[in-house]
Parts: sequence; structure tokens; C-alpha cells
Amino acid sequence: MKRLLPAPLVSIGLFIVWLLLNQSLSMGHLLLALILALALPLMFASLRPQQVRVRRPGAILRLCFAVMVDTTESNIAVLRALLRPGPPRYPSGFVVIPLQLRDPNALAVLAMIVCITPGTSWAELSLDRSRLMLHVLEVADEQAIIAHVKTRYERPLMEIFES
Repeated sequence: MKRLLPAPLVSIGLFIVWLLLNQSLSMGHLLLALILALALPLMFASLRPQQVRVRRPGAILRLCFAVMVDTTESNIAVLRALLRPGPPRYPSGFVVIPLQLRDPNALAVLAMIVCITPGTSWAELSLDRSRLMLHVLEVADEQAIIAHVKTRYERPLMEIFES
């Protein structure tokens, strides 16, 4: 069964999304949705990172809460920066963050967190995955940004995926 459906939830999602996008339950759309739902996960199975094994489910809740708080604060800060006339208080810039995190799933989650947080974007990950380069809208204190990413995101992700 694992070979036929390497990602059953992805298959179900593809099937439903295809039908919703086409707004049709005709036999042709049902058949095409089924073919796509089975074929695409099989075709792209080699691109999936290693199997996810969550080590500490409680850390997921803490991480979600931290991301929610940080995203809200960043939204407010970016809104203030956009509404404030004149030059920014601090220059934008790149911040290099040393990483201990190595799990590819955890790195993918970190990338999503950074990208949904207004004012930051994932710029580059070193080939050995030991350094992350972020672009930050306002860099007041580079060390504070590094400490924030490491304590608020990297540490919980290591608990979840690597402990």
C-alpha cells in the first residue's frame, strides 16, 4: 500500500482540489482527478525528505504560538514602517545565522516560518546547512535577530524533529 500511495493525504488533497477547481463531478474529471492523485505523489516521491517522526508534540503548540505572536508583531512593525514618512529607523540588511538544525523537514518548516513573517525572507542556506542567510527589513541589532531565530524557532524545531 505504501508504494501505491506514498503520501495518502497528498493524494486525497489533490483529488479534492482538482474537483473543486473544475467544479465538476463528471466521469472524465473524476477519472483525471484519480489519475493525478495517484500518479503525482508517485512521480515526486523521491523529492520528499525523510519520513517525519515528531519527537515532542507539545513543542509544536509552543512553536505555533510563538510564530503567531511573532507574525502579529511583525505585521504591526511593517505597517508602522509603511505608514511612517521619512527614512527607516534602521537599514535593511542580511543576517547570517549559524544553525545546528540539520533535519530537512525541520529546515523546510523554518523556511516557511521565516517567509510568512513580514519583514524577513530566506535568502540562502549554505551547502553544508550550517548557516542561514536572512534578509531583514530593519536590522537594529544583528545579534538579537540571531538569538531570536535560534531560541524561538531553531530550538523548538530541534525538539520536534531531532531530539
